Amino acid sequence: MPAVKDLVFIGFNKQVFGIDRYDGSIAWEWKSSKGTGYIGVMLDGDRLIVNCSGWTWCLDPLTGAEIWHQEFKGKGTGIPSMASVHGSLSSGSAAQGSQDAANSATTGAM
Repeated sequence: MPAVKDLVFIGFNKQVFGIDRYDGSIAWEWKSSKGTGYIGVMLDGDRLIVNCSGWTWCLDPLTGAEIWHQEFKGKGTGIPSMASVHGSLSSGSAAQGSQDAANSATTGAM
């Protein structure tokens, strides 16, 4: 079984995949039983937090096994924002990287 540092996590179409970062093979896959559309994925230390249309799950990042879920009934849906002392939302990192690149291009810094 691979270690967490050997996996990359990808989420789309109500699914999350644990991908081997060295060869791209699928180590495990999980599909949401609720929600539709955008899926947010955040590695939180030894937990993988997944959000889909207001539903949130905690998965084991090594196996994709579901640990718990939370409906957030009546709280609404949309693109999730997640943060933790142990991790951050993957799309936030990409957005920061894009912002850093834009700032470098504007200021001429590298």
